[in-house]
Amino acid sequence: MAYTPVFENERKDLIIPALGGFYEKAAQPMAWSIFRLAVGGMLVVEGWPKLMAPLAQVGFVENLGFYPGWLWSPVLALIQVVGGILIAVGLFTRPAALASGVMLAITLWYHFAHPYGDALLTQAGIDALKAGGEYFTPTGVARLADGGAKFLHQVQEKAEQDSLFWTGGAFLFAAFGGGYLSLDRLLFKKQF
Repeated sequence: MAYTPVFENERKDLIIPALGGFYEKAAQPMAWSIFRLAVGGMLVVEGWPKLMAPLAQVGFVENLGFYPGWLWSPVLALIQVVGGILIAVGLFTRPAALASGVMLAITLWYHFAHPYGDALLTQAGIDALKAGGEYFTPTGVARLADGGAKFLHQVQEKAEQDSLFWTGGAFLFAAFGGGYLSLDRLLFKKQF
């Protein structure tokens, strides 16, 4: 069975056309596999603590409208860990990535719909910070002088950007499969 690259490059469009074979046979399959490992690996890393405490997310999932929370909290953990492992090794990549992508899209929506807010500190905390003392470094005072608003906005932007990136990555594998160097291709001779 001949390999068809996921993203084909016309040799005439390449900067160095002589490297077309290298791009097709080595660079694209390796890049696809490394990105697949990153997406799957990050899902496992983020999901492992949830799997170790499967009911810790009950309130969170119920706030999203998923009832009963005692059911959806462990399901969330399983999707992340098992789905992440399947994506990383390229086994049943499309269904695992679709389930993960839907879960990540909900997370992305949540970050946009529920921003962190404008202040990390209460007014009493801001007053204590301004009063100084041995507990605050000059850097800490400078960073939190506005009550933590700038810091929280940075955290909000990071959460939105990370969620957007990982959601896009999961949906990319849901659409195109695990690529040339995947267990799907090895075991089933096709993209699953």
